[in-house]
Amino acid sequence: MTSNKEQGMTRRDFLDQVGKVGGAVAVWGAMESLGLLGKPLMASAKEFNSPKKSDLAMANKNGKKIIILGAGIAGMAAAYELGKAGYDCRILEARERTGGRNWTVRKGTEESEINGVKQIAKFDKELYFNAGPARIPQHHVTIDYCRELGVELEVYCNANEFSYYYQENSGPLSSQKIRKGTVKADTRGYISELLAKVSDKTSLDRPLSKVDVERLTAYLKGEGDLSSDYTYKGSARRGYKELPGAGLKPGTIDSPLTFTELLQSGMMNSISGDYDFNQQPMMFQPVGGMDQIPKALESKLPGKITFGAEVQEIRQSADGVRIVYKKNKNGKTSEITGDYCICTIPLPVLKNIPADFTPQMKNAIKSINYATTGKIGLQFKNRFWEKDDRILGGITTTNMDISQIWYPSNGFLSQKGVLVGYYNFGQNAVNYGNLSLSQRQARAISQGVKIHPQYAEEFETSFSLAWHKIKYSEGGWASYSASDRTNYYPILNEPQGRIHLAGEHLSYLTGWMAGAFESARIAVSTIHEEVLKESKFTSKVG
Repeated sequence: MTSNKEQGMTRRDFLDQVGKVGGAVAVWGAMESLGLLGKPLMASAKEFNSPKKSDLAMANKNGKKIIILGAGIAGMAAAYELGKAGYDCRILEARERTGGRNWTVRKGTEESEINGVKQIAKFDKELYFNAGPARIPQHHVTIDYCRELGVELEVYCNANEFSYYYQENSGPLSSQKIRKGTVKADTRGYISELLAKVSDKTSLDRPLSKVDVERLTAYLKGEGDLSSDYTYKGSARRGYKELPGAGLKPGTIDSPLTFTELLQSGMMNSISGDYDFNQQPMMFQPVGGMDQIPKALESKLPGKITFGAEVQEIRQSADGVRIVYKKNKNGKTSEITGDYCICTIPLPVLKNIPADFTPQMKNAIKSINYATTGKIGLQFKNRFWEKDDRILGGITTTNMDISQIWYPSNGFLSQKGVLVGYYNFGQNAVNYGNLSLSQRQARAISQGVKIHPQYAEEFETSFSLAWHKIKYSEGGWASYSASDRTNYYPILNEPQGRIHLAGEHLSYLTGWMAGAFESARIAVSTIHEEVLKESKFTSKVG
């Protein structure tokens, strides 16, 4: 038998080498150039047949009474869908507003974190800050609900090549703000140069066929904008030192960063985030704030929501459910009964509420960690990032403890604006959450001024939050480990008698509204099917 070396290097072998040299982006490009990619995989919202009144009419059955805990996206979506079929849905919401973690902070918004002081937003009337979700991918079912509910959308600029990378303590490029497009162009150039020179080397056992090599090198030459000798020397793709203009102004292309500088900076490691399926360059947001989605759902549920109702107990029997709740305003305890319950309470809160769950379910609920994450909205009297830096939307990425700066994708060219001064995670979010409000603000400004010196002169007011310290949430989103998905997630997805869980934590889209919408649909379908089965059983017995 002949060896693989004697047979020649296969395309799979070559791609393995490409991956070692250039990573996932280079592999993708090489596969595409060799014609190894089929039609692109497109995701779409799961098939869902909304319950209809005709279903119950055919079964000679009236809609049951459903008690829903939480007026966030999952709770209101469940009530909205079940209401179409004639179910009597009642929602208990501990807050005085709908939306849950879909929360838009505006002038006058009040919030007190757990063990914290009250904070009142002082943003100008027309400005706002999306404290929770802030963007919607095109393939998420959230888009379908915006269409159905009449929520107007506008583009959210998720990827802007004119925003910056900024790294500290990372080699020769430390403490320099560099346009993302510049870093990406230089990275593609050097990776393409390496691959072009490696593709015909016998060190990879044997070269590809002559035709494949020609196709690949032609692709790499274009991908990296290489010279005729397959060397990367920089190009207009990375931007200009002096912009081209009219008359005798052809523009000046700056010298590229060196490959060593890029490698030491670590900036290249952030590029792959732009290729995440849920982090597309073209994303969307509701016009006027993310809370337009819960507001639209709320408008479909008149008289169905009891606000300021903090759940104390979740009980059930063979034929119904009983929920004990306390009114926040007067401390009075009340009860409400129904046929089924859909519980959308986040697990860190739910684990402390007495409930008729199995020991396995109780253990699963308390075993899931939630992300620690924090944000701050900073209002400035002038949109200097647009005027001085020419950044209209997008995100600057750093290795500082602020992690990211988000530029608004609305109100372009107006005078004032609110940007997200930090959106951090893990220990950084814990550290910021432990600071006082004034200390968080001062820290965000002291870090941000390294990138935008204008911070000091232009700042007006702020509003910050640590999601793990927000009452009734106690975390950003469910953070499952691989073992959690195996050991606990299936249990959480199983109904507990007449009680069904729903929310982003009952999905593989944790942290996204789509996860809440889709989990609500599952609970709705399951309850509807149970009601129809029950009616069939009753008719047979009768």
